[in-house]
Amino acid sequence: MNTKETSLSKFLATAGIAARRKVVDVIKNGEITVNHHVITEPGYKITSKDTVRYQSKEVRQPEKVYILLNKPRNYITTVKDERDRKTVLNIIDDSISSRLYPVGRLDRNTTGLLLLTNDGELAQKLSHPRHETSKAYRVTLTKPFDTLSLDKLNFGINLTDGFIKPDRLYLVPGSKKTQVIIEIHSGKNRIIRRIFEKLGYEIYQLDRFKYAGLTKKNLLIGKWRHLTAKEIETLKKQ
Repeated sequence: MNTKETSLSKFLATAGIAARRKVVDVIKNGEITVNHHVITEPGYKITSKDTVRYQSKEVRQPEKVYILLNKPRNYITTVKDERDRKTVLNIIDDSISSRLYPVGRLDRNTTGLLLLTNDGELAQKLSHPRHETSKAYRVTLTKPFDTLSLDKLNFGINLTDGFIKPDRLYLVPGSKKTQVIIEIHSGKNRIIRRIFEKLGYEIYQLDRFKYAGLTKKNLLIGKWRHLTAKEIETLKKQ
């Protein structure tokens, strides 16, 4: 935490004491002290100069972790799944002790790049629709994508939740028109699948190969790596 002020509830949630809503109860129950004084107001402002304790132990902010994962199929993009299905966090080994959260979404059958981090501020910025994070997908269809559909999508189409127009769209050479590259900045749920469903096409395979300037270079499916300092700096400047 730096010298700027932050709310006590946000500080505790970021430190992994509990989820944001649960943290509010912990504070109101008088279980938190700041500089040896019990604080019961979740919005109480603190800085890096303050000493926060929970159950008599000092609360410290964890080291920030940034991981890029090449997600395989049949993994859920959540921290936990109530149906006990495999989540993306099952891929990360036990050497990472920090509580990580996936940034954005990839549905169970979609493969490709996914960012996981404990940096809540960056995660919120990249996930927010207004931030318009750039993404690129390789879409494999069950039938050729005809010229009329290509032209129509290039001009933009109307979905139930608004107008959408790709930043870039082209057929993959040599794919017999069954593979399409689409670059888009929308963060709407299932946006790629809904685009092609609207045009009457079924997606056989969907892979995200670029996210916020990050690429899959040298990252095999099911593998992950830490971001470099330069990549982290670039993400934060977006």
